[in-house]
Amino acid sequence: MLRMTNIYKTFNQNTVNEKLVLNNLDLNLSDGDFVTVIGGNGAGKSTMLNMIAGVHFPDKGSIVLDGEDITGLPEHKRAKYLGRVFQDPMMGTAANMEIEENLALAYRRGKKRGLSWGITKEEKERYIESLRMLDLGLETRLSSKVGLLSGGQRQALTLLMATLQQPKLLLLDEHTAALDPKTASKVLELSEQIVKANSLTAMMVTHNMKNAIQYGNRLIMMYDGKIIYDVSGEAKKKLQVSDLLEKFEKASGGEFANDRMILA
Repeated sequence: MLRMTNIYKTFNQNTVNEKLVLNNLDLNLSDGDFVTVIGGNGAGKSTMLNMIAGVHFPDKGSIVLDGEDITGLPEHKRAKYLGRVFQDPMMGTAANMEIEENLALAYRRGKKRGLSWGITKEEKERYIESLRMLDLGLETRLSSKVGLLSGGQRQALTLLMATLQQPKLLLLDEHTAALDPKTASKVLELSEQIVKANSLTAMMVTHNMKNAIQYGNRLIMMYDGKIIYDVSGEAKKKLQVSDLLEKFEKASGGEFANDRMILA
């Protein structure tokens, strides 16, 4: 489903702030993979997701999604293939629009617009059924403004919107980091439920090593712009946090005491 080959990316080239963020990165994702991505600050995790989404372009290398070379494709043309949920719950929804209006926008992404009625009866029934799956009571609040929802409710709605069209690849960029532990746990469970129910291919960046082990069928660890550890299947299920700490300490030379990854 995804092939990233020999990806290089340097920010602020030829300045004192020059930083090599992705260094000869290679990554292949099979159809249906749910990959969790961990690593310290500056490891290149979010840059990798932004590279896939088209926010940044590689200095060198290629990105192929489901057989199509998207390396030079602009962000808006990739949008119909991708679903994305950001760390900030406010980024994925339109606060001044109703819940059903937000869902209608997501449902029409990549489609031609006409002058027919905005939301059909059948469409509304589909939204109600999808919202019911979230188990947050939102199916009875279709006309409520999204700005009135809690952070967790908005993030769950964003997750639903990102997967309404069953994207080729779902990108979850620390999408529970801004939520309280109980709400974060609920959103993570919903994420796994939606990915499995729709047989989606997904990548989830997280700083929480327990979550990285618990969710998905594959885990990759990044350091200094490269993938230094890639584990899946039964080997992943047997992992302990101590195993990941040992791998990270070895890769970083032990200089990781202040890293956010450890605090998680």
